Amino acid sequence: MYTPPMFKSDRAASLAFAEARGFGTVCAWDGNKPIASSLPFYLGYADDGTPQAAFHVARHNPLLRLADGTSSWLMAVNGHDAYVSPDWYASPDQVPTWLYQSVHLTGTVRTLADAELGSHLDALSAKFEGWLPSKPPWMTSKMTAGRLDAMKKAIVGLVMNVEDVEGSFKLNQQKSEADYAAIANALASQTDTGSLRIAGLMRETRPQAFAAEMVQNKEAVERTTP
Repeated sequence: MYTPPMFKSDRAASLAFAEARGFGTVCAWDGNKPIASSLPFYLGYADDGTPQAAFHVARHNPLLRLADGTSSWLMAVNGHDAYVSPDWYASPDQVPTWLYQSVHLTGTVRTLADAELGSHLDALSAKFEGWLPSKPPWMTSKMTAGRLDAMKKAIVGLVMNVEDVEGSFKLNQQKSEADYAAIANALASQTDTGSLRIAGLMRETRPQAFAAEMVQNKEAVERTTP
């Protein structure tokens, strides 16, 4: 991953982002061309602290024959993104750009034993069912034995031993405070989810850029308060 120093995230932040996102695109080289699939995953850790990304694919997925435990795979995990217009900056002579968060995990991949598949499916579903607090979590135990067995036979579990972690959080960190605040405010006025989320991240990342704005807002409230 090409990452200018000002956008590079540290290992802990990159892993936390990947775990929170839980969805990525895995890619491997078959000798002639890249093979890729987009899928959910969860992170665990080996006894020695090595991060491990666990996921599964359909049994007929061509990626399976590349899971030899020695070939290097890439998992790209992307977050929200947003287009930035040059017209939004406070200063002139700007160019269009795109803001985003992305993490790449690289490592070898092995298949899970059949006996490991049940716990893998429960751990994966528990991760995402936890996002839905308004209902009891779904578990594989809710399926009939025959249907669950048929489902397990149709997939193969995989684990990536993550050897390299690269993160790029491009949020206009290199810009002046005036330009930074102007872009965040412009994004906050858009209607798409990506722009709104990036605007929020910019405020969290560099709150000092909005200090003057907060003072002005406070003074305006005080002037209108009886």
